[in-house]
Amino acid sequence: MTIARKLYIKTYGCQMNVYDSERMAEALGGQGYVETTTPDDADMILLNTCHIREKAAEKVYSELGRFRSLKAERPDLKIGVAGCVAQAEGEEILRRQPLVDLVVGPQSYHRLPELAEKARNGARALDTDFPEQDKFDHLSARPKARRGPSAFLTVQEGCDKFCAFCVVPYTRGAEVSRPAERVIAETRDLVERGVREITLLGQNVNAYHGHPGGLAGLVRALSAIDGLARIRYTTSHPNDMDDALIAAHGEVPELMPYLHLPVQSGSDRVLKAMNRKHNAEAYLRLVERIRAARPDILLSGDFIVGFPGESAEDFEATLALVDAVEYGQCYSFKYSPRPGTPAAERPQVPEAEKDERLQRLQTLLRTQQRAVQDRMVGRETDVLFEKPGRTPGQMVGKSEHLHSVFVTGPGIARGELRRVRIAESATNSLRGELLEPMHAVR
Repeated sequence: MTIARKLYIKTYGCQMNVYDSERMAEALGGQGYVETTTPDDADMILLNTCHIREKAAEKVYSELGRFRSLKAERPDLKIGVAGCVAQAEGEEILRRQPLVDLVVGPQSYHRLPELAEKARNGARALDTDFPEQDKFDHLSARPKARRGPSAFLTVQEGCDKFCAFCVVPYTRGAEVSRPAERVIAETRDLVERGVREITLLGQNVNAYHGHPGGLAGLVRALSAIDGLARIRYTTSHPNDMDDALIAAHGEVPELMPYLHLPVQSGSDRVLKAMNRKHNAEAYLRLVERIRAARPDILLSGDFIVGFPGESAEDFEATLALVDAVEYGQCYSFKYSPRPGTPAAERPQVPEAEKDERLQRLQTLLRTQQRAVQDRMVGRETDVLFEKPGRTPGQMVGKSEHLHSVFVTGPGIARGELRRVRIAESATNSLRGELLEPMHAVR
């Protein structure tokens, strides 16, 4: 009887890394690996890394240092680094950390089985190429186990925009899109295993071109799948938000009224320095068009404060744009240099000014988020229940607008879509009360 090898994967960063980790686990499943929740009893440890956050590489080296004692106790333990830090650092990881057995970039994880075998035979393995073939074509079919009610699905990778602050074009490569027929087939498979909601992922997902109708065409095709109740997508670039996709928000009921549309700054001068290729006015007019198509849409965004050269007036322009849009959710960060990007070589804004600006921006964003939530009180919404809450009989789910909704009531099943009236707004969540079971969803 073959003893299963245990695999521990620690995932950093975005939803695309979550999806990648799932597929890496599946790729190694053919070699007899099963996932474990702790590194202590693992036969292989994989760190699936992200290069977006500040000092990302140093944090990975620090994490690797924590495994030194495990490696000393069990020399057969294999340790790998995957993802964007692996792509950026490459051979440097092997040089700085002798305990690492394999390094694999995000476009090569379909080669994990052969890299793992090479490591098991005592050699150190490195693959950070950008292969011409589609990695998804070489992955084994996804296992047929039941899934939770929501799932991520990567449809597009890479970016051609070259924003001055961003490492994605260097770590993920040029924009590539998966063919629509493969995305549709994978979606059907997920739905058959219990998935009701799909979030389509891409570094620049609305630049998707694997369907003749672009992302809008893919959304319309997926909406015809029986049993798929909800579709979302992230992350978008304003310049690729075309008329067809805007129209889909108003015409496709399965496309949820939530849109993450990063702008990064409200200052035209800073946007030009960032190489965003749009200005604040164009972004605001785009928001108007989207809301005309879907008036109840909740908008989310990203903001960077303290970008090199940002003045007090530039920051005030960002606050003015936030006031004009009124976001329901948002992510905001202090600028931090990424080695190899154009902005990293420019004069930096003092940290104290970054801190003060970030605090002011986040205060405004929190106020807006709470106001949007408070307006939900008394309204009805459909909630897809995903997991038990903290108290007996409580279940937690997501509304159409991606709000977390807590409901206490009998007979709520995981994966069930129910009609709820919002009774209370709390910090980062809503409390709801069940109404009559909603009509059956295809």
